[in-house]
Order: sequence, then C-alpha cells, then structure tokens
Amino acid sequence: MIEPDHPQLSIGQQCNLLSIARSSFYYTPKGETEQNLGLMRRIDEQFLETPFFGVRQMTWHLRNDGHLVNEKRIRRLMRVMRLMPIYQKPNTSRPAKGHKTYPYLLRGLRVDRPNQVWCSDITYLPMRRGFLYLVAIMDWHTRKVLAWRISNTLEADVWHPKRPPVPLAFPQRQNPSSPLGAV
Repeated sequence: MIEPDHPQLSIGQQCNLLSIARSSFYYTPKGETEQNLGLMRRIDEQFLETPFFGVRQMTWHLRNDGHLVNEKRIRRLMRVMRLMPIYQKPNTSRPAKGHKTYPYLLRGLRVDRPNQVWCSDITYLPMRRGFLYLVAIMDWHTRKVLAWRISNTLEADVWHPKRPPVPLAFPQRQNPSSPLGAV
C-alpha cells in the first residue's frame, strides 16, 4: 500500500492519502518478553490441572511458586492466551418463597388448525446504544407472524389502541378459537 521509494509522494503524503498516521507505518509490534512467555507456560500448565482457577487464584498460586506478579499482568496474559475459567453459574431457576406459580393451560391441548392458539414473543435486538424490542404475535399451528411491532422501550402499552399493530393479522383474522383466548 505504501511505497517507501515512491518518486513523487513522500511517506507522509501517502499516509495522508490513506488517512492513517505516519507513526502507524513505522510501528512494529513487540512480542512478549521471555519472562512473560515463561509465565504463560506456567499458567497453561496450571490451567490444565485446575481449569477453574481465575485470575485471583492463578495470581495467588504463582506468587506461592515464587513469581513476582500482580493480578493485572495475569489478567492480561490469560486474555492473550484466551483462557476462561470454568465456574459454577448461579442457579436462577429456583422460585422465591411465596412466588405464585401459574398452571400451564395448554397442557394436553392438541393444536391442529390455524387460529386455534396464538402466542407472543419479545426479542431483544442489540443496537449501538441499548436495545430495540421486537414484539410479535404468532399462530402456533402455522408458525406465521400475525402482527409485530418494534419499540425502543419495553412498556406495557406496546399494543396501545391508539397505535394499532402492523395490520398483518387483525383485520382479516378472527380471534383464536381456543377456549383460553389469545395466549
């Protein structure tokens, strides 16, 4: 891309044309030092024995072995090596005491025709600053989207009467014939 021996354009002019800093052309990345490479080998050996060691435990272990290291250095080296410790995730599936559980009303119901049961779904669409929320109403039998709306807030009035949903479903479809109504 940049020709150092170009007869008419200097290196600085070529860098300006490419919108890069001239120092980027001269920069040569440094590799890891021998001491860091030795530490990385030791971290790798220990990680194979104890894959649940995170940065703190690995730092503690290496200090006990006589290495002068801090957590920041071990964190950087483990990140370079792409080592992620195995740890037990919190169990969030246990209901709180006094939490009301609702019965599953569709258990045993055979869904065999369109418009029998509808369902809704909310999908989070990540954006640069926050999320957009896609709310969809679908038919269980045909798996078709009947109506949808995108919103930047997750408020209860997404289906407000003054703002009807995208008219894919409601003008030409009747409500589901399930005895439960729209689920």
